[in-house]
Amino acid sequence: GSMIMCGFRGTELPPGDPFLDLVAKGHVGHVILFDRDVETKRSRNIVSRKQVQALVQTLKNAAHRPMLIAVDQEGGRVCRLKKTLGFQDLPSPKTMGRGSLEKTELLGRRTGEDMRMVGLNTDFAPTVDVMHGSSSVMGRQERSFSADAAQCAEHAWAFGKGLMAARVIPTLKHFPGLGCATDDTHFLRADTRTCFAKDRDLFPYVYAFRHGWAGMVMVSHVHSPFDATYPASLSSAVIHTLLRQKLGWQGVVISDDLQMGAISKFYSLKEAVLLAVQAGTDILLFGNNLNWQPDMAEKAFQTLTELVQTGQISEERIRASYTRIQTLLQTFSDETQPYERTE
Repeated sequence: GSMIMCGFRGTELPPGDPFLDLVAKGHVGHVILFDRDVETKRSRNIVSRKQVQALVQTLKNAAHRPMLIAVDQEGGRVCRLKKTLGFQDLPSPKTMGRGSLEKTELLGRRTGEDMRMVGLNTDFAPTVDVMHGSSSVMGRQERSFSADAAQCAEHAWAFGKGLMAARVIPTLKHFPGLGCATDDTHFLRADTRTCFAKDRDLFPYVYAFRHGWAGMVMVSHVHSPFDATYPASLSSAVIHTLLRQKLGWQGVVISDDLQMGAISKFYSLKEAVLLAVQAGTDILLFGNNLNWQPDMAEKAFQTLTELVQTGQISEERIRASYTRIQTLLQTFSDETQPYERTE
């Protein structure tokens, strides 16, 4: 269960709620919150600071172990915690990248403090995709700090450093890089095999690791030059060989949402879980928003359990991920210090 992160519907979880029961049973180790529901176009998990704080506390009370409670708070158009809902305004990564590193770090810290004050402990940011032009997905959406690899790396590190100072777990994404992708993995296969530049696109990860990155790394569903068959999130060549062996990352690896079209249209749930775990993924992310399935969390848990019971995934492999996840949680576990906004 600690290898599963899942989304759910609702701004509160009353006693007896099926999803809350799965959290209590340990079948769902971590959760992701969204402000909007893709299918209903209505509010999903976030409507106010007070409501989020109560929802998070409900989840923590139900769980037997510390859990990651995550949002995508990149800035700009990707902000689940919006100013209109009582949270701090956060400019886009492109805007931050044009300013000073000190300002970017301060914004990261303020974001982290804002999150911690309502109990959230994980941010799926910063995005370290190096923009290859305005026609790329990251360029169109202003989700990249810069087209310059060094500038992108420095601002991403600064934002992550600010989050870590507030004891919020940051996440480098989307490994090995979506900077030149023109298709969106939410809906389609994206391919960077002809435009990927290793020295450029991998540089922000090398930079962060050298500076002591203590968060996570999220792996994308992009088809990269490192594997002719599988997308990065299902590729041992990308996760085990490139990320862990060549770049030396020994921390937690989380997949991008496995319900995105780039995966769900081409692989069954069992295939995706098996390949992702075999490749070295520690946390399997199911946003359960793009394609709402009431039993998604339990299906994911049962699928992973059956793969272990049938010997397709070893118990040692599960323990390795569990150990990395617990180490991460312990690193950011201090819940005693009060959080106040940075002026």
